[in-house]
Amino acid sequence: MKFFSKLAVALLFVALVGMTISPSPANAQSALQKVMKDRGLTEKDMLAAAKTYTPTGGRDEYIVCSSGGQSGQIMFYGIPSMRILKYVAVFTPEPWQGYGFDDESKAVLAQGRINGKDITYGDTHHPAFSETDGNYDGKFIFINDKANPRIAVVDLHDFETKQIVVNPFFKSDHGGCFVTPNTEYIMEASQYAAPYTSDFVPLSEFNEKYRGGLTYWKFNKDIGRIEPDNSFTFEMPPYSQDLSDAGKGPSYGWGFNNSFCTERYVGGIEKGRPPYEAGCSSKDTDFLHVTNWLKAEELVKAGKVKKVNGAYLITMEQSIKEGLMYLIPEPKSPHGVDVTPDGLHMIVAGKLDSHAWVYSFEKIMKAIKDKNFESHDPYGIPIISLDVALERSVNVGLGPLHNQFDSVDGVLYTSIYVDSQITKWNYKTGKVLDTLPIHYNVGHLMTMEGDTQTPDGKYLVALNKLSIDRFNPVGPLHPQNHQLIDISGSQMELLYDMPVPLGEPHYAAAIKADKLQPAVRYKVGWDSRTDQKSPYRCRAGREKIVREDGVVHVYGTLIRSHITPETIEVYEGETVSIHLTNLERAQDETHGFAMYSQNVQLSVEPGKTVSTTFVADKAGVYPYYCTEFCSALHLEMQGYLLVMPKGYKPDDGPIEDGVKYTKADYEAQVATNVATQDVINQVVGFITSQNYQDFPPVVSLVEDATDQLGFAEESKGKAEAAAAKGDYQNAMLWANQWWQYQVKTADIGLRAKTYLEEHDSKTVKK
Repeated sequence: MKFFSKLAVALLFVALVGMTISPSPANAQSALQKVMKDRGLTEKDMLAAAKTYTPTGGRDEYIVCSSGGQSGQIMFYGIPSMRILKYVAVFTPEPWQGYGFDDESKAVLAQGRINGKDITYGDTHHPAFSETDGNYDGKFIFINDKANPRIAVVDLHDFETKQIVVNPFFKSDHGGCFVTPNTEYIMEASQYAAPYTSDFVPLSEFNEKYRGGLTYWKFNKDIGRIEPDNSFTFEMPPYSQDLSDAGKGPSYGWGFNNSFCTERYVGGIEKGRPPYEAGCSSKDTDFLHVTNWLKAEELVKAGKVKKVNGAYLITMEQSIKEGLMYLIPEPKSPHGVDVTPDGLHMIVAGKLDSHAWVYSFEKIMKAIKDKNFESHDPYGIPIISLDVALERSVNVGLGPLHNQFDSVDGVLYTSIYVDSQITKWNYKTGKVLDTLPIHYNVGHLMTMEGDTQTPDGKYLVALNKLSIDRFNPVGPLHPQNHQLIDISGSQMELLYDMPVPLGEPHYAAAIKADKLQPAVRYKVGWDSRTDQKSPYRCRAGREKIVREDGVVHVYGTLIRSHITPETIEVYEGETVSIHLTNLERAQDETHGFAMYSQNVQLSVEPGKTVSTTFVADKAGVYPYYCTEFCSALHLEMQGYLLVMPKGYKPDDGPIEDGVKYTKADYEAQVATNVATQDVINQVVGFITSQNYQDFPPVVSLVEDATDQLGFAEESKGKAEAAAAKGDYQNAMLWANQWWQYQVKTADIGLRAKTYLEEHDSKTVKK
């Protein structure tokens, strides 16, 4: 009777809790009204919040990759939640990821050396997702460094930087990265004209020896790497080339990039002349460059293009002779060219104009076929008349910059810098459909997959240069502001302001989240930077310290909650190379490794092997530990590097323990272990009674738990062996280690059990 009474009370409690968690509509409305009143919110505010809210454990529909500006990184966040997910280190060392601290990532950064110097910063501008048939395929993303003309490859299998290439001709690049429809090439245009050599050339020879250019970097999707030997560069006049886009559909095989400062003006103030901005904005028009990359590729493959600086260079003379490059007047100081989804038009807007200009690809091709050129520039490049190429121009606002397309045919959005607004218009009809104020001075903008052949529409993000009064003040340096806008209806609606706390982001691209299928672990012993097995991989029980070629190599492992080896002894002056393999198989069980005063900070994800090499140049004691809170005994995951003075003889005497254990202590610990095993057996019974093999995350957890039980069994054997000898000190310690492995097993097992309880057999397998 007492049992049923307790049950009744329990059921009543559950019912009461349910009432609290699931209030009646009237109570919910009252609570909502109170929140609105207390916080001064309107119904419009609440609707905007509902459109961006993502419930606990929920996922976003889109993932955004944004440049990180002067941070030298890129950033990923979700839409519509606007939750920042990760910064990925590219050109800049970043301690949390161990980037620039482990030997493997140092090798990647070393690829970006310029004139023999390590460049440990970058100014990232324009990320580009890899494409197949003109649509994002979720495999790779590319990012440029404007300050030091470099391109990096980030593999979306694990969101790590795998390669950096340095442009052999340019001194800066703003016009990267833009990909051709099947990622055959990555387009990178120079920004500020400069000599192609590293020699000194006076500005008095600007017209003759300074050059712009456009590089088509060949990309091998099978290996995920750029092939510099199969890439080529178009030599261009000393104009300031800018952004680019590749043709698609009917315009496939052609590339487009605009330019400014076609006046070729060189300041400036020091010589009593007007500044650059005066001389570089005096003409009414600049030039759109049109390049035939498909024909250029054929010439390269046929051996008809010569190498300069070790790379293929298509000179202006060769471009003119072979019909590879043409110029078209475009609005003054343009800052972007965008090919429409159907590949039939190019949209260009000029910062010092109020119009967006719509060019016809068909008209351009006809002019080229008919050799209908109005003139040639000073370097002999044919110029197609604006009247011949232009479809129409549309007044969209003062200071138009960039364009992104909607899922509705003909509709696009243009960022208006001076007027601080977004303009929605139709490039086929020339009609402006809507405008929306932005806070403040919008630069780039993006819609969901808005530069592909099949844009999604739905949302738009304005990347604003100023935030001023939008957030809590944090000093003179304000955050940037990414504003989320709902574009699903006929009128745009501002939903959310997101402060961005890193160097000025320039451009961003949004991809459907389900196109990304990143790994959650590596094969054990994996070098993630080369995507191969590491020569320094190590498995449990095979840890060792060896001296080879004057280097002390430490082959170690990491697993909850210890680092093996826990003590490393070297002599002062020796070079030490520590190689660590994370033995975990459970998702998100990353271990870190930091060491006092040696500039060592590693991130070792499950299965990964990383190395760090340094000279132990000062005798002393150097503690090391795991930096990722990985288990209940995380703080005990530690060890010591002992750097002995030269000539010192190690003391191999016994270490006195702080606590003495007895047979009773040992037997009590064994009893605890037996009870713990009973709990584990129950969890195992539940898991094996389910269809757990249908859920890959659970399979991985079971594999990890099995490994932990194996370690527990090994420790159990050592405990029993010590007890048999009457050595209850070590018997107790090994019994405790046995229990630690059981606790880890139970932790993993309970995670698997919880997952199965939340995902029944009807759950879609992932």
